Amino acid sequence: MRNWFASYRVVLGIRDLRLLFGGLAISATGGWAYNAALLAFVFTRTHSLAWVGAAGFVRFLPSLVLSPYAGVVVERSDRFRLLFATNLLCMSWQCLLAVVALLHGPVVLALLLAAASAATGVFEMPAVGATVPMLATESNLVAANALQSTIDNLVIVLGPALGAVLLVAGSPPIVFFFNAATFGVASLLVTRISFRSAKVDVTEGGSAGVWQQLGVGVKAILGASSARALVALCALVSFVYGTDTVLFVGVSAHKLGTGPNGFGYLVAGLGVGGVLMASTVDKLASRTNLTWVILGGVAGYTVPTALMTVIHSPALAVLVQVARGGSTLIVDVLALTALQRAVPTDQLGRVMGTFWAFVISAIALGTVVTPAITSSIGLDGGLWTMAIAPLTLAVFALPALRRVDGETRAASVALAPRVAILEQLGIFASASRPLLERLAGGAEEQAYEPGTQIITQGEDADYLYVLTEGTVDVTSSGEAGGAPRPIRSMQAPTYFGEIGILRHVPRTANVTAASECQCMLIEGQALLDALSTANPSSALIARSASLLAVTHPSARLAEEPTAAA
Repeated sequence: MRNWFASYRVVLGIRDLRLLFGGLAISATGGWAYNAALLAFVFTRTHSLAWVGAAGFVRFLPSLVLSPYAGVVVERSDRFRLLFATNLLCMSWQCLLAVVALLHGPVVLALLLAAASAATGVFEMPAVGATVPMLATESNLVAANALQSTIDNLVIVLGPALGAVLLVAGSPPIVFFFNAATFGVASLLVTRISFRSAKVDVTEGGSAGVWQQLGVGVKAILGASSARALVALCALVSFVYGTDTVLFVGVSAHKLGTGPNGFGYLVAGLGVGGVLMASTVDKLASRTNLTWVILGGVAGYTVPTALMTVIHSPALAVLVQVARGGSTLIVDVLALTALQRAVPTDQLGRVMGTFWAFVISAIALGTVVTPAITSSIGLDGGLWTMAIAPLTLAVFALPALRRVDGETRAASVALAPRVAILEQLGIFASASRPLLERLAGGAEEQAYEPGTQIITQGEDADYLYVLTEGTVDVTSSGEAGGAPRPIRSMQAPTYFGEIGILRHVPRTANVTAASECQCMLIEGQALLDALSTANPSSALIARSASLLAVTHPSARLAEEPTAAA
C-alpha cells in the first residue's frame, strides 16, 4: 500500500496531470449520476427493458461511429481547447435534456439529446489516452493509468450513489442539471493546463482520405502483438459491461426489490472493487507471466454474475459487484498500458480513438443483444449466459497470451545480465526490477579502446555511463583550468557522469579508458525519471558530493537530485 500511494504521489506531483484528472473526476461523477438517472427515467416512463437497452445503445452508438476519427481530430488539434469547447457543448445538451424531462417531453427526444451529448464527448478519451504518456514518465505510466482507473472507479461509486440520492430527493431533471454543472467546472480546469501537444498527421501530411486516416489506428493495434490479445480481452470485458447495463436494471427491479434506481448501487459496487484492486495492479503489471492473471480477471468479472440468479439481498449483491469490479480493473489497466507502450507517440491519438471504438462497440453490442436474450430465455438465463459464455471465449486467447508471456520472458532473460550489473550499483539501490529492466532495455552498449576519452570536461552532460568491463581514469582541470590532474581510477562495475545530469551543468571531469572498456549509456532524462520514482540513495548523494568537492569545491550538490527532475 505504501508503494501504491508513493507512486500516486509522484503522478499527482505533475500539475497538468492533477488538472486533467481533476476535470475527469468531476465530469465523470456527474456522468455516472446521469447514467443512472437516464436509465431510471426511461424505465419509469416505459416500464420496458427494451427501452432501457435503447437508452444504453444511443449513448454508445455515436461514440462507436465517431471515436476512430475523433482520434484523428485530436492529433490535428490543440487537445485542451478542443476539450474546453466540447465540455461547454455537453453542458448545453444536458440542460436541454433536463428541460425535456421537466416538461414530460417525449422519451425519443430525450434519447436524441443523450446521443448528442455522447457524440460531443467522444473526443475526451482519445485526448486523455494520448496525453497521459506525455505527461507521465515511462516508469510511472502504469501508476498513472491505475490512478485514472482508480478515479474512474471512485466516481463509479460516488456518481451512481449521488444520482440515486438526487433521484430519491428530487427527480431526473435535477440530476441532468447537476451533470451540466460538472461539465462547466471541467471546462474551466482544462483552461489551466499548460501542456500543449504538437499537431501531427502521419498520413501524407493530412492529404490522405478518411479511411486511410482511420486505418493507421487499426494497423497499429493489429500490428502490436503484445497489445492485440489484451485489447481483444478488454473488448470482451466491455461487452459484458454492456450486458450489465440491461441485466442489472432487471436484477434490481425484479430480484432485489430496490426498483430501477437500485441499479446505481450495483454499479457503485463495481467501483469499490476497482478502488480496492488498484493497490496491487502495478505489482501485477510487472509480472512476466500474465496469462493466468488476465484470465483470472476475466473469470472474476464474469462467473460471479451467475450468483445474481439466487441472491435477493441488496447487500450481498453489492459484495458480488465489488469482487467483479476488482477483477475487471486488471484487464482494463493492462490493456491500456500495453497499447500506450506499443505504438509510436505520433500515432497515439488515433490509436486511442480506435481502441475506444473497439471498447464502445463491444459495450453497445452488449446492450443490443441482452434484451433479445432475456426475452427468449428469461432474466436468469441471461445471467447464466453472461457468466459462462465470455469466459469460454477468453479461453481461446490462451495461445496468444502465452506468446505474449514468452516474448516478455525472453526480453527479461536478454536483459538479465544488464540488470544484474545495475543492481550492484548504489545509485539504483531502491529501484524496482521493472524499473531496472526499462533502464537496461533503453540503454546503449558502447565499446572503447584503451586511451579513448569517453567524457571531456566542459561538454554537455547527456548520459550516465555504467562501466560493465574495464578500467577508466578520471582527470580534471578544476574550476581554475590549467593542466588536467589525476582524480581517481575506477574499475567495473561502476558508473560515472551523474554529476552533470543531476546538477544540469557541463561535465566536471575527463574520463579516459585505461583498458578495453564496455559501457551502458543511460540517457540523462531516463536517469532523472528513474530517480523521481526510486528515491536516490544516500550513497549516491554522498558519492557525488565528494567528487564535486574535489573538482569544483565552490559548488555544492543539491541534497535532493530529483528536485531538478
